[in-house]
Amino acid sequence: MIMRRILSICLAVVFLTACEKKLDLSPTQSISQENALLTENDVKVTLIGAYDGLQSVTLYGGDIQVMNELLGNTDNILFTGTFAGLADIHALEITVQNTFARDTWQAAYNTINRINNVLTALDKVTSSEDERNRIEGEALFIRSALYFELVKLYAKTWGDGDNNTNPGVPLVLTPTTGITEENYVSRNSVAEVYTKIITDLTRAETLLPASNTIFASKGAAAAMLSRIALMQGEYAAARDAANRVITSGEYQLETNFRNLWYLYMNNGGANPAEYIFSMTVTQQDGANSLNTYFGISTGLAGTGGRGDSKILSAHINKYEENDVRGEFFVQVGANFYTQKHLDIFGNVPVVRLAEMYLTRAEANLRLNTTVGATPLDDVNEIRERAGLEPLAAATLQNILNERFLELAFEGQGLSDAKRTRSNWSGRPWNSELLILPIPQREMDVNKNLVQNEAYD
Repeated sequence: MIMRRILSICLAVVFLTACEKKLDLSPTQSISQENALLTENDVKVTLIGAYDGLQSVTLYGGDIQVMNELLGNTDNILFTGTFAGLADIHALEITVQNTFARDTWQAAYNTINRINNVLTALDKVTSSEDERNRIEGEALFIRSALYFELVKLYAKTWGDGDNNTNPGVPLVLTPTTGITEENYVSRNSVAEVYTKIITDLTRAETLLPASNTIFASKGAAAAMLSRIALMQGEYAAARDAANRVITSGEYQLETNFRNLWYLYMNNGGANPAEYIFSMTVTQQDGANSLNTYFGISTGLAGTGGRGDSKILSAHINKYEENDVRGEFFVQVGANFYTQKHLDIFGNVPVVRLAEMYLTRAEANLRLNTTVGATPLDDVNEIRERAGLEPLAAATLQNILNERFLELAFEGQGLSDAKRTRSNWSGRPWNSELLILPIPQREMDVNKNLVQNEAYD
């Protein structure tokens, strides 16, 4: 499947360039509107371009997860890197000129614009209805996932005040072909952003195939819907979406926690069956900034990274004795590092099945239901994989603790702290400092944008 898609893309590139001199090609962004997206292959190439944008280091290539992990997280991480933008994010001394906040915003909207071009050209996909559905579903998934990350990073969390009046992020849903007054958009409300995300992801789930190689699948859409519903406190929806993923049969928990990592070094770059959606990294393409900032060379061939993010003993001490996750750290000199991101060419996980078990457990417990399994059975699935004795009874705190330890350094801790109204390294969950500023460059260009309160 994937080879056929890659072949069709390559053929499209050949046909598009056959009549041009090899060194006389216009860059993609310079193609005029009347000459762009004229065929089905044009649409497919543009969708692949959107995936390329999604896997950039500024987005799901790692920076989104890195910023979520570092943002004020002084209880678990000591950041000693020389990148001022990340150091400021870690210390909550962020300015409107922060380059990481700026670059993620820009990359997200650039990728969204590619998706908008795909969605406006679906009529060019005529080979089959299934193919058109797949392309639309993947496009809606990418755009929705990015809007979810943007609204979490740059706006107040769901329920922090009035969702209908709190400024979220601008919803840009049509291609930007030129700059006019209409392009100077305002920030949609948090409620409007969530509504659009849920509407589009719900449609994406119906359109996507159950299995789709490394691309977005039905399970990926359901998993993202589960995350969003959990953020909103819509526990029935979160439970049911997680249950759809678990019972689909498309994914399985890896029996050995260690086999979830070192994918290039030990698994030829192939994902374990637990990965629901991830960014593929190879020696030829892709990058992993989680490796850049959380990794370090241990002397083992294939490991590397800047060693910027040291894991504090206060975090490591939170694991129970014999927990394999608590042993999944490496000491280099006097410092400890997570082993999750040591592989230079390791794929970047976005969502994996263990999270769905923990979501289903939490939602069932909160609702006193047993859809799919009991909360106790689900949390013990994760504990037993970690080498721990099963619990005799499950409490909400048990489940939240397992979630924190299982998903540590994968970019989910801050979101969980905000939705459970928990302090984050001594800061209240709704601290204005735990929100990134709208980049000053955007504010300078677009006078219709309003700045977040901490940066006025």
